[in-house]
Amino acid sequence: MFNTPFVLSFALLLSCPLLFVFVPRFLPPKHVEISLPDELDDLALFRRANLAAVHRGGGGGVRGVGSVSHLGTISSRPKIAFLFLTNTDLHFAPLWEKFFAGNEGLYNIYVHADPSVEITPPGGVFQGRFISAKKTERSSPTLISAGRRLLAAAILDDSLNSYFALVSQHCIPLHSFAFVYTSLFAPQLAESSSSSSSSPRLPMFRSFIEILSDEPQLWDRYVARGEDVMLPEVPFERFRVGSQFFVLARRHALMVIRDRRLWRKFRLPCFDKDTCYPEEHYFPTLLSMEDPDGCTHYTLTRVNWTGSVGGHPHTYHPPEISPELIHTLRQSNSTYSFLFARKFSFDCLKPLLELADRVIFKD
Repeated sequence: MFNTPFVLSFALLLSCPLLFVFVPRFLPPKHVEISLPDELDDLALFRRANLAAVHRGGGGGVRGVGSVSHLGTISSRPKIAFLFLTNTDLHFAPLWEKFFAGNEGLYNIYVHADPSVEITPPGGVFQGRFISAKKTERSSPTLISAGRRLLAAAILDDSLNSYFALVSQHCIPLHSFAFVYTSLFAPQLAESSSSSSSSPRLPMFRSFIEILSDEPQLWDRYVARGEDVMLPEVPFERFRVGSQFFVLARRHALMVIRDRRLWRKFRLPCFDKDTCYPEEHYFPTLLSMEDPDGCTHYTLTRVNWTGSVGGHPHTYHPPEISPELIHTLRQSNSTYSFLFARKFSFDCLKPLLELADRVIFKD
């Protein structure tokens, strides 16, 4: 007959492998922390950008606008800052090069490339446009930090940056640059020039960002960090979700880099990674709280969520690329056409370039 100590020792030995199987299921996942040095670096950058904006008088409008009755009469024309967020090579750089060609002085480019990934910087208009970056990881607030970093770099770089378009390495343009520029600026510049005032007022550009309050998983997303963690700054009834990619007006970009109050909540790590997409929560919630009427509540980047896998949208592959697809992706329920689209596999570059001049950039 086995004695008791032997039985206990044998049982413990057998249970060890089971611990490795079951314990991780009950323990919270490993958190992705934002280090104190990274946080201090960002705060210093945001402070410099904010001071530069204040010094230049950069608020919601466009600095140096003279007559705004027509785009061609503007003395210092506003620019679009294109913010590329990537953790791979910019495989679609040749397509974007064609998009930007001939429009010098109307745009700026800023690239945040994950420093933990070996990336080959493209030349051309992307040369020297890589900003100081930090590591990013999905389901973590690091993607919020990257977006804020891009906004701050663009604000600091050029006071004429008036719209800030965040795109990814999988995004493509759906129209010519002229179409995008006119779509963003012309209606609001025309509105400002038709003001009854004797002198035209500076346009207060609206932001194009998706803001949703009725998403089915809204509660699960809200409690991803813990049931009461977001209180009191973010009560559930004010929590919003939306697309990761947006086009922000300058005053809203400044709101983002000036924010400290909500960031303290959204920078906290998530326990439920399946419903935690901080970058899809922070920007819509902040702008919904601060200036809901100044936002359209929809995005200009088309994403196909049919057949999504693991939180990723449908990825288009070369056999799907056609003029009909481009025309379909442009269609929108709003008064604006979609201007950008994702998600495209990198081997789509060749068929997209073949469509560039005769379809994509022919409006």
